[in-house]
Amino acid sequence: MSGIPIMAKATAVWLCDNTTMTFKQIADFCALHELEVQGIADGDVAAGVKGFDPLTNKQLTQDEIDRGEADPTYRLKLLFHPGSAGEEKRRGPRYTPLSKRQDRPASIYWLVKFHPELADGQISKLVGTTKPTIQAIRERTHWNINNIEPIDPVALGLCKQVELDAAVQKAAAKKAKEGGVMSDDERRKLVSTEQSLGMGIESKIPSAIEGLETFTLGESMPEPDEDTSIPDKDTFFNLPNDAVDDDED
Repeated sequence: MSGIPIMAKATAVWLCDNTTMTFKQIADFCALHELEVQGIADGDVAAGVKGFDPLTNKQLTQDEIDRGEADPTYRLKLLFHPGSAGEEKRRGPRYTPLSKRQDRPASIYWLVKFHPELADGQISKLVGTTKPTIQAIRERTHWNINNIEPIDPVALGLCKQVELDAAVQKAAAKKAKEGGVMSDDERRKLVSTEQSLGMGIESKIPSAIEGLETFTLGESMPEPDEDTSIPDKDTFFNLPNDAVDDDED
């Protein structure tokens, strides 16, 4: 059965020390780069790593090694080992170092803003967070939303660029399969890391009250259309007699 052996680098150390197979044969068998295997043979890579014997651990047979040494083009075949089943798969959620956990909201905000096609599950796997946290940032109900700035998770070291690209391509393919078309606004948001880091700070004012920050009360009230002031005494007594008489009636 072909696959990756357990403790691949330690297995490569053993093969370099105990066989005459080529670097390419060992690299192909251990899923390493040929130059990395050459570095192991030269002592520049994996210094201090103890070799892991693939014969005693039932990953190779002596006949398989003999065939590899006799034919430089022969590719070794890994024996099935129960311990190697699922070895390459990550178990459980992604571990995020304590020093970087405070950066996760900023990376979530960046992913939500510049890659809206990503599902919550994809974002959770990329940066090692929970779906309620992602939803709170999407809806701008996070307790610290006013202080969160979008930062590329690759720049923060929370995920690799290849992982982000793979997730984006998968989400885009799924959206295209479902018949969804990316809007112009979403397409404009698909920018590089350098561009996103150079962007200005986005306004944190909710759209429901946007514009009220410039509202001010007027300094003076408008003048009334008609003069409703009470006349003074001199004006009153100088009124015509008919106006006084009418008032007395």
